[in-house]
Amino acid sequence: MNMKQKRKIIVLGSNSFSGSDFIDLLLSEGKYQVIGVSRSPEKTDLFLPYKKRSHIDFSFYMLDLNKDMHNMLDLIHSVQPSYIVNFAAQSEVGPSWKNPGQWFQTNAVSLTNLVHALKDCQFLERYVHISSPEVYGTCSGNVSEDSPMNPSTPYAASKAAGDMSLFTYVKNYNFPMVMIRSTNVYGAHQQLFKIIPRSIIYIKSGQAIELHGGGNAVKSYIHIRDISKGERAAMLYGKNGQIYHFSPDKGIAVKDLVKIICTKMNVSFEQATKTVEERLGQDAAYVIDSSKARKEFDWKPEISFDEGIDAVVQWIENRWNDIQKEPIEYRHKP
Repeated sequence: MNMKQKRKIIVLGSNSFSGSDFIDLLLSEGKYQVIGVSRSPEKTDLFLPYKKRSHIDFSFYMLDLNKDMHNMLDLIHSVQPSYIVNFAAQSEVGPSWKNPGQWFQTNAVSLTNLVHALKDCQFLERYVHISSPEVYGTCSGNVSEDSPMNPSTPYAASKAAGDMSLFTYVKNYNFPMVMIRSTNVYGAHQQLFKIIPRSIIYIKSGQAIELHGGGNAVKSYIHIRDISKGERAAMLYGKNGQIYHFSPDKGIAVKDLVKIICTKMNVSFEQATKTVEERLGQDAAYVIDSSKARKEFDWKPEISFDEGIDAVVQWIENRWNDIQKEPIEYRHKP
């Protein structure tokens, strides 16, 4: 298969953890010509796994969804991709309380402007939008794709607003969108401030791991490669106008997750952690039903939690000298 025969895919938010793993999956198959777009310069292979591959099927453009819409649309019309997969978002929950307007600008206003411009693109076979189960609020019981939205934070509200806007284009223009809502992803190359890499780094550094509200909130951790495979399946085989959940079989309390990490690293949970105040708007649980994707795509998680955590520990051990030079805390970029 030569370059001209390879399907073209534009990945917005290519510097993100999820976006970069999706690109790595696509490039590993050798079937696609991938164009990555991010508002920041490309990171190193510490955070971008695809950087270790040949770049013959990949190109990168630094464009900001909020500031460079005209140039972004010029790129899209020039490339004429079969698929656009959009990971671009202001995605952190806690900081959204400090600058809520910035979250709405990216996740709702600029998103709507983008899709409004894409609605008449005949070359576009599918637009894949990465949403979040945060839009449901507390997720417990049987949370399916048709569950009502009940956001608890500015981040969740901005994602819900963007999602609702997108569906108006599906309803009125038959816009070829599928929407993804997946639970808490993890894996090697993740942002260091996330709970799994941060816990490992803090243990190695002798710092106390802060457990907000004692770590009682239940999350559903799933390896990023399992999610990327689900997103690829939805891109290729999903039904337009449908939402697809990707989640593990069960959730786990944050404190129990940290206990597993402590055991693997031979440290005392009690000595390695401390309880701090709960985050504002923290939902009690994120456990969603992914039976729809399992049935339609024959999808299921394949990477066990033990295997996935071990791989993150190994990544940090192998790249410890590089990781020590990186900031551990979240740094907001407007």
